Amino acid sequence: MSDLFDEYPMLIFALESLVALFLLVFIVVWTSSGKKKAARANAGEQQKPQSPQ
Repeated sequence: MSDLFDEYPMLIFALESLVALFLLVFIVVWTSSGKKKAARANAGEQQKPQSPQ
């Protein structure tokens, strides 16, 4: 494995950038799905009929 990195030294930077890109996409998807869930929960609470007191 180290022979591969000795022959192609930029390969480790390419692998690192792919991991960083995957993490960025994962974090964006994770946070945006949380906002959608919160918006759905808030919309569900607002649509409930209010009982007169």
